[in-house]
Amino acid sequence: MKTRSIQYAAVAAVGMLLLSACGEDSNSNNSAAVGSNGNIVVGSVNALSGAATFPEASKAAQAVFDQVNASGGINGKKIDYVVTDDKGDPATAAQSARDVVGSKNAVALVGSASLLDCDVNAKYYQENGILSIQGTGVDQACFSSPAVSPVNVGPFLDTEMTLTYGSETLKLDKICGFLEIAGATGPAYKAAIENWKKKTGKDLVFLDDSVPYGSPDYTPQVIKAKNAGCKAVYINATEPDGLGMLKAAEAQGFNDVTWLFLTSTYTEQFAQAAGKVGNGVYVPAEFAPYTDENEAANKDWRELMTSKNIPLTSFAQGGYLAAKYFVEVLQGISGDITRAAVTKALQEMKPISNPMVGTPYVFGPGSAHNSSTGVWPVKLQDGKWVKAADNWLLQK
Repeated sequence: MKTRSIQYAAVAAVGMLLLSACGEDSNSNNSAAVGSNGNIVVGSVNALSGAATFPEASKAAQAVFDQVNASGGINGKKIDYVVTDDKGDPATAAQSARDVVGSKNAVALVGSASLLDCDVNAKYYQENGILSIQGTGVDQACFSSPAVSPVNVGPFLDTEMTLTYGSETLKLDKICGFLEIAGATGPAYKAAIENWKKKTGKDLVFLDDSVPYGSPDYTPQVIKAKNAGCKAVYINATEPDGLGMLKAAEAQGFNDVTWLFLTSTYTEQFAQAAGKVGNGVYVPAEFAPYTDENEAANKDWRELMTSKNIPLTSFAQGGYLAAKYFVEVLQGISGDITRAAVTKALQEMKPISNPMVGTPYVFGPGSAHNSSTGVWPVKLQDGKWVKAADNWLLQK
């Protein structure tokens, strides 16, 4: 199982290292215009190497931009997409952002996917008047900055939504909760659980936030849940940790239980590895379920990704949508496409709807952004993901 499955939960250890990499840089370049060759420069900061990588997001965005360029570009100007690799390292992430923003004079960042880009660079982006349409928002800073607006739901709202689906739609009671806490994510996860409690009037049998990442044995957690009479278990587990829980439950005969995982386990690799042991796992997909080949909402995305040999994953969906939203905003700009013009257009844009997501996307002038608030429940059935609902579950 690849370690990239860290998608959300492993905001992790890097969180403790971030502050040292966030030195101020007043290289304000708010009037940055097109690149020296007359093209529109767009940047992206990604984890392309290191322990957890997200290469599909920027590849998907590149595919969209290539398509636009092949059709003549934006008002005759092509898009130069600068993709950088932060290597999962805070100092490199800071350096990457400064290269894109300061040296390359990008007008915006689009389709970034990284464990630490937002934590390291959000303040820098704000200071330099540049906005980021994040392809995959992971850490809390992606959802609490005026300079960043992710296209995905994110792990914290995911938590609220999966608990809501469990208690209100599946009518589950005696739900127990386990959290793997990395860096400073604890308060955000607990706030999401509190939101669920306030909206539904329900409560967890218990919440154990001491679950270690990458534990070799989850038997203690399984026994605790079994002894407490839990009928359902929520956990923000990564792929390997989720599988560890399932295997430990099987070994303990803890079979009559429904598992409420986050979208971090929504991969075909996880489904195949879990097999029949995974029956009873529910996950909230953040985009129209890509494991359903007949899902009409994904038709254009699927064809483009397939033509470019880009793996079909949620990350590719995020990068694709970020680029599509950005292009639509660019096409509405009159006059020169400068950083200032793009920032103004994003802050004043009208919401954009796309069938791949449950709610319209908008950047806007707010101090925080989380416009994607719909998930599509899917479940594991004999080693395959299948839709568990006929439509989106929207946050209420």
